[in-house]
This record gives sequence, structure tokens and C-alpha cells, in this order.
Amino acid sequence: MALWGGRFSAETSGEVARYSESISFDRRLYRWDIEGSRAHVKMLAAAGIIPQETAEAIRAELLRIRDKIDAGDFKFDISLEDIHMHIESALIGVLGAEGARVHSGRSRNDQIALDLRLYLRDEIDLLIHGIRRFQKSLVGMAAEHPEVIMPGFTHLQHAQVVLFAHHLLAYVEMLDRDASRLADCRRRLNVMPLGSGALAGSTLPLDREMVRAELGFDAVTRNSMDSVADRDFAIEFVSALAVFAMHTSRLSEDLILWCSQEFDFIELDDAFCTGSSLMPQKKNPDVCELTRGKTARVFGSLTALLTLCKGLPLTYNRDLQEDKIAVFDACDTAEQILAVYPPMIDTMKLKEENMRRAASDPALMATDIAEQLVKMGVPFRTAHHRVGSFVKWCRERGRRLDETTLAEMRETIPEATEEFLGLFDPESSVAKRDLVGGTGFAQVAKQISFWQKALAGEA
Repeated sequence: MALWGGRFSAETSGEVARYSESISFDRRLYRWDIEGSRAHVKMLAAAGIIPQETAEAIRAELLRIRDKIDAGDFKFDISLEDIHMHIESALIGVLGAEGARVHSGRSRNDQIALDLRLYLRDEIDLLIHGIRRFQKSLVGMAAEHPEVIMPGFTHLQHAQVVLFAHHLLAYVEMLDRDASRLADCRRRLNVMPLGSGALAGSTLPLDREMVRAELGFDAVTRNSMDSVADRDFAIEFVSALAVFAMHTSRLSEDLILWCSQEFDFIELDDAFCTGSSLMPQKKNPDVCELTRGKTARVFGSLTALLTLCKGLPLTYNRDLQEDKIAVFDACDTAEQILAVYPPMIDTMKLKEENMRRAASDPALMATDIAEQLVKMGVPFRTAHHRVGSFVKWCRERGRRLDETTLAEMRETIPEATEEFLGLFDPESSVAKRDLVGGTGFAQVAKQISFWQKALAGEA
């Protein structure tokens, strides 16, 4: 169907139609395309560009088309290429030539720029809500186990004792920044591009400000070429999702390690694990492993968008049709993560005794000894060297740090007192880290309370 005029003397070949169609994926934009078209038509009538009765008929028919698509009672055909052509063709099929007035003063170039911004605006709101729900699950698990002690790690080596709740709250902080990045992205993309035309604006007396207000944008775009040519708002959006996915992948790795026989700190509910096709005893944390894999997909979407845009001259180029595939896939992946992680965290079981046992290695308190020396006036590098020598002395003799006498400790730490022999208690080590941001019991309790209040009301 030659919907866009009489320039061509031959129909598009079937192979080209299949190669160039986007309706197979951009059909999901139908609600936002219709929303934008209804606002545009309302403005056209107000500006005297089309008759009021025509605008009313188009606006009403657009709602009927939306309802048909909602109900699955709308036929999609690759010969119509994209969602814009499908909706306009449906209008013309019912209203005849009057339906064709819908496209006055606009191009598919500024139309898709509008649709994508409308879509992402709503997606961001949903994603932020999902992130808040995710945070709430982590905070809830922390609140259930506020005094469980575990080893903290650097380089995947036992480092110092921390609270399990403190570990979870680290991810709550990361997720909060993820939500903040999405909110920042929403603010920047909430600018209305319609009225930019194909690239140069329009000779028609369009009231862009009216459309802006109708659709709830903060402003209109200032440059018509930039409006239709750039996709930095989509790149920024997928970039924010890539950081979010990276954070969930890191949490997944922690959970995978904690589930292993070597750690044995937690057990995930059976609903979030699978078995082996061969080994009957296996219980695999597949959700966590899939998240690591799906994170790669989000990274791929970001790379695809950056590569897609890097060599495009101004203004619109057909390459940009491919942007939606990357955006939609990143959206879908993030939504899947947010659907499965809160209930997985909610049902996670802790093996507190195993965690406490792992945190009882006195070597985890070596830094406490060094800091005790600092309190006594010993320069930290000197203290660090002496405690390191003490650790070496113990290991050469197959002794735990807390199995030495004061006299033996003084062989490498001459300043040691009786008090030093009591520095190997995990609870005491945690309690002494009572400064803002630390893992001390009181500080973590304050953080749990802070987040409970901040996330109150999140479903």
C-alpha cells in the first residue's frame, strides 16, 4: 500500500518489505503513538489547520483502534511497515480522506521520537517502582537478621567481620543510585519533539506548546534537527539499566557463592532453583546465574545503541529503526530481574551458625590489633608491620592468633597488653565500628530504620 505518496513507480518487493519492516517489534508503541496522535490532532483543530469535527472523529477512532489492539482484534501486516502506518491506515479505512489529515504537520521522524520518549517515561516510572520494591526486600531481610555476623571479603579472601545486614544494605545503596540515574534520565528525556517535522520544522502554524502541555512534557525541543536525529536519551536510559544489571549481577555472584557447599551461608527457596538433568542431588541457583548472563544482554544493548549512532550524519537515518530492539530488550530484561528478585530475597534462608563460625577466625581481627596500637600512639605502618609479623609467627607454628600467650604476642608486638588478648571476639569487633557508614550494630540499626521509613508504602 503506497500510503506515503506517489513518488515510486513500483511496489516494494516482498523481500525488502520483510527486511525493512519494524511492526514486529514497534507494535508495542501503539498506546503512545495513539496518545501522541490524539494530542497532535487536538492541536491541529485548535490552530485551524483541520476542521474541529474531523479532529473529534479522528480522536474517537484512535481510541477504538487502541481498544481493538488491546483486545488482540487488530491485524498487523508487514506491508504497512511500522506502527505509525498501521494506525494511520486504520484511520483512513474508517474515515477516508479525513483520516489522512492526522499526519498534517508531522513526519514519522518526529513522531517516533515522541513515541519513544512517551514510552520510556512510563517505563522509567515502572522500573523505579520495581527498584524500590527490590530495596524493600533487601531491607526487610536485613531487619529480620540485624545481628548476624559474617566475614566480609576483599579479593574473595576473608578480610574483616561485618554484619550480614550491612552487606545487604550495600546493595540497597547501589539500587538507590540506579533509581536516581533513571530519574535523572527521565528529566532529560521529558522534552517534546513533535513539530520538528522531518528535520526542519513546518510551515504550518503548529502550536507546539499546546501539545507539550497536553502530553505533560516539561519543555519543547529547541532544535528540530537534534530532535529527530539523536537518541542520547535512549542511550542514557539503557546505560542506567546496564549499571542496574551490573549491580544485580554482583549480588547474584554473592548469592551463588553463599549457596555453595564451601560457603554454606544461605539457602534459596526451591522455587528459584533447578536441579540437574544428570545428578539427582544438585540444587542450582539458576536465577542468579541467568541474571549474570542477562546482564551481558543489557551490556550488548548499550553497545548496540552506541555503535548504531556513532557514525550517523544529521539528521534522521533509517539505521535508527534498530534502536527500539535494543531499548525493548533492555527494558524486558530489567523488568524480569525486578519481578523475580524481591520474592527470591524474601524467601531466602540464612544459616546463621555457619556464618558466625566463618566470622570467628581470629585473623579477621588482625586490623583491630593494628588499630589498637594506633590508639596507643604507634604509627599505622609500624603497627601494620608488627601485626603482620605476629600473623606470620602464628602461621609458622600452626597456631590461631587467639591461641598465643601475652609473652608470645610481645615477641612481635612489644606494646601488647592483656587487653590485646580480648580483641578476637567478632561481636566486639563489629560493635566498635560505631561510626557513620560503619558495620557497628547501632549504625546498621539506624540505616535499617532510615530505609524502612524511606521505602514505606512501596508495594
